[in-house]
Amino acid sequence: MARKNKGGRPTKYFTHVEPRLIEVEGWARDGLSDEQIAKNLGVAYSTFKTYKQKYSALSAALAKNKAIADREVENALFKKATGYERKLTQQKITKDGEIIEYEQTIYIQPDVTAQKFWLVNRKPEMWSDKQDLDIKGDMDVNKNPFKDLSTEELRKLAKMGDKK
Repeated sequence: MARKNKGGRPTKYFTHVEPRLIEVEGWARDGLSDEQIAKNLGVAYSTFKTYKQKYSALSAALAKNKAIADREVENALFKKATGYERKLTQQKITKDGEIIEYEQTIYIQPDVTAQKFWLVNRKPEMWSDKQDLDIKGDMDVNKNPFKDLSTEELRKLAKMGDKK
């Protein structure tokens, strides 16, 4: 029987979440969001957030496995930014019809977009596209060269502008 909250209603944590913590770990490692994990478990996202705060086993499973996924992505991004070698297994057919397998090492060139992404996020003060400009000086937006002109004089100026 499911354990009950103080209000008497049974909580889904012990029936829908706790028995599936291994699956939760896998989903977190696969990069699923908390919203997706909650849906897979059949609980509302708001309830899932409450469970994360209330049950340390759930929050620990999520944190540990999300960190693993993040590290894998970081490593892949770093490899793509710096270039790497990759071994490929190839097949070739000889003149006699025999299939021969051999390994070939290829070099994957560094990717400029990955380099920029890495640098903008790791050293934003040096590589960010956004620049903060510090402009000093006075600027009086209330200076109006027409403020002392009469309505009639303003109309004459407007007519002169229309004739151009």
